[in-house]
Amino acid sequence: MDISDEGRSLDPVWLEISNNVCGVLAGAQGGSWVAERFTGAGWSSRSGSSWESYEVETSWCRIEVDPGDGDTLLNGVVDPQRFEDLASLLTRFGLRFILELYDDDGELLRESEAGTPSAPRDAATGL
Repeated sequence: MDISDEGRSLDPVWLEISNNVCGVLAGAQGGSWVAERFTGAGWSSRSGSSWESYEVETSWCRIEVDPGDGDTLLNGVVDPQRFEDLASLLTRFGLRFILELYDDDGELLRESEAGTPSAPRDAATGL
C-alpha cells in the first residue's frame, strides 16, 4: 500500500485527548486493504506502530488499523460529533464491524454494529 499524505491532518484540538474510539472489522482483507479504502476517501495514511499496521487520519479522526487473526482492530481518536460519520464510512466500504465510542472516564457512550445506527446509552442503566 502506498502511503498518502494528501489527506487532511488531524485538527490539533483532538491531539490532547485520549483514545476514545475502538472497533473490530470482521473479515477485512488486512490493514493495507483497509488503509487503501480510507485514502480513497481522502484520508491520509502512514505506517503504524507495527509492521502490518497503518495510521489513517482526517481533520476529525485518527485511527490505527491493526490486522489481527482474521479481524482488523481499530483504535484512536474521533470527534464525538463525527462518530456516525466514521460508522457510515465503514459501511460504505462494505465492512462488517463493531465500533465503540468512549468518554474521558472510559465509559461506553455509543456503539455501532455492521452499519446499524447507534443509540446514546443511558449512563444510569447502561442501555
